[in-house]
Amino acid sequence: MKPSFFEYRSHLSILHEAVLRAADPAAAVGRSLIREDLASSGRVFIVGAGKAGVAMARAAEEMLGDRIAAGVVSVPDLPAQTVKNVEFIQGGHPLPTPGSLAAGKAISRLLDQTTETDLVLVLISGGGSALVELSRPGIPLEDLRSVNRLLLESGASIREINRLRSPLSLLKAGGLARLAYPARVLCLILSDVVGNSLETIASGPTVFRRYTPQEINGVLDKYKLRESLPHSIVCSLDQYTRDAPDFTLPNSRIENRIIASNRLAGEAAGAAAERLGFRVEFLADDWEGEAREAGKRFAGLLIRKSGRGPACCIAGGETTVTVRGAGIGGRNLEAALAAAIALDGKSETALATLATDGVDGPTDATGAFVTGRTIERARRLGLDPNQFLEKNNSYPFFSMLEDLILTGPTGTNVNDLWIGLAY
Repeated sequence: MKPSFFEYRSHLSILHEAVLRAADPAAAVGRSLIREDLASSGRVFIVGAGKAGVAMARAAEEMLGDRIAAGVVSVPDLPAQTVKNVEFIQGGHPLPTPGSLAAGKAISRLLDQTTETDLVLVLISGGGSALVELSRPGIPLEDLRSVNRLLLESGASIREINRLRSPLSLLKAGGLARLAYPARVLCLILSDVVGNSLETIASGPTVFRRYTPQEINGVLDKYKLRESLPHSIVCSLDQYTRDAPDFTLPNSRIENRIIASNRLAGEAAGAAAERLGFRVEFLADDWEGEAREAGKRFAGLLIRKSGRGPACCIAGGETTVTVRGAGIGGRNLEAALAAAIALDGKSETALATLATDGVDGPTDATGAFVTGRTIERARRLGLDPNQFLEKNNSYPFFSMLEDLILTGPTGTNVNDLWIGLAY
């Protein structure tokens, strides 16, 4: 007997829950922060930024207690409960806000107090690049927002985006570690970046990276951004390429530790799928490129699995959307719509696209449920899926079908996961 529509959703919901458990930030901090990390330290300062900042700080408080001298953590939403001696500041995402700059200044003031006997515990999770910022002199916030907006809409990868926004910052590309000197730095990281590149996650605040003129100009030329940039941004980039100091510090004083990742979350989903009786294939955790193309590709792989017994395909990564229309949607929703079109008529297939932070682009959705009957249901409502896709308008499409996955912010972020089922 073929599974019903509700069985599809039930199975996918169970796997989604397994993903979130594996990416739980408090548990990850508890597993990773050990007594030896604190043995030779005097005062402990906590700084950080990210969507999981509150949970990570609370977990650190449980272990450190009164040893926390002071702290500043930038988060997207202020918590109802406090953490002793830690100030939470509401920053912005996906674009920096006045709160992001206020958090950067507060962290800079805090780190002015450190000595070589202190430990700076840095807590980094998804969204950190926008949630905290300390821009170079002469760059107004609106110009900083403008360049970030241009980059996000260009289709540039996260690595390419960092080649432009890191040179504009005093925190990114090792800047935070410079401010913490001479204290010892331990950075606990929930990775939201494909491949777990330390210099890319939250733009590498504790990883020294000097971008070359060739790298910067390559992004400007590839996406034809040069004429669109505000004057202050052009001047700052020129100054950086001309005379920015290559200031590094002893590596023995800095440790970066990844404590949760897309791969680990995907493996947890796979284990849950096996318990449900599915044969599991983990495709990779490095899916990138245009969301609609990747969604179509994922659907094709799923089709090839159908009819061979229960199978589960899992892919992780982070795609991009080149904005062509004026619609509302995110990368996971756009990928889901493209996949739905490719799966049309394949009744024994289903999938869910998931932003593990619970927020897909500018929407309040995590992603969407899709089956081989999604397009048939849309046509009955008079919806043209190709038209919605062309206008980057995936959110209203799935909203009208009541197929949005709405969890609200999850308090974690280990990138995106797509889970497909074939029966």
